Amino acid sequence: MPRFLSLGDRAFTVEFAPDINAKARVAVTRLDTAIAATREDGGLEAVIDVVPTFRSLTVHYDPLVAGRAEIEAAIATLTDSPENAPAPELGLWTFPVLYGGEGGPDLPRLAEAAGITEARAIDLHASTEVEVYMLGFQPGFAFMGDIDAALRQPRLTEPRIRVPAGSVAVADRLTAVYPWESPGGWHLIGRSPIRFFDAAQTRPSLLSPSDRVTFEPVAAKRYAEIEAALQAGELQSESFRRTA
Repeated sequence: MPRFLSLGDRAFTVEFAPDINAKARVAVTRLDTAIAATREDGGLEAVIDVVPTFRSLTVHYDPLVAGRAEIEAAIATLTDSPENAPAPELGLWTFPVLYGGEGGPDLPRLAEAAGITEARAIDLHASTEVEVYMLGFQPGFAFMGDIDAALRQPRLTEPRIRVPAGSVAVADRLTAVYPWESPGGWHLIGRSPIRFFDAAQTRPSLLSPSDRVTFEPVAAKRYAEIEAALQAGELQSESFRRTA
């Protein structure tokens, strides 16, 4: 059974496990989906926002609409029969990546640490389908895993001040693409031209929890072509969604 933890007078957290594991991730996704479905049907009117993480889910609510006890009881019923929760909409994606070079300065060191060639490191990253576990850190930043064990390295001891938008990175057992230029402590192994967050869209974040992602190595010429087509509006980021 999950634990309900206080988080001030306008929020509480539903915790499914004390550590990160697959079962907890599934439970979080199912509850997130169930809450969304309930709100679409007119229920849980006091709920303002829901924030899912690796192993828990935080509920923000308006105490002037309903008290915590009432909201918690309603959400507890949604966790009683998780197998009956609606399945989340699954997005399948394949994103182009220009590995190494200026956009992936850490690739040689990562490969050397694993005792493999850069080509093999690229193959391991690109051939592994990863799952979007959660969004966080910055808008559109998707934490995805698990990557191949050979590529797992702890985060940099000294983060970079500037990581360019589109940088494909790995840290520990996770991989991600930076949607914005920002500081960052992950290992940079490539660059993707895809725009992962667009506030003008109905759904600003391209990726959602539970989506499945693979990466496709592309040459510099192909990368430039895709980037130009995206900037010109001739190609959309949604175009990289694939069928099962």
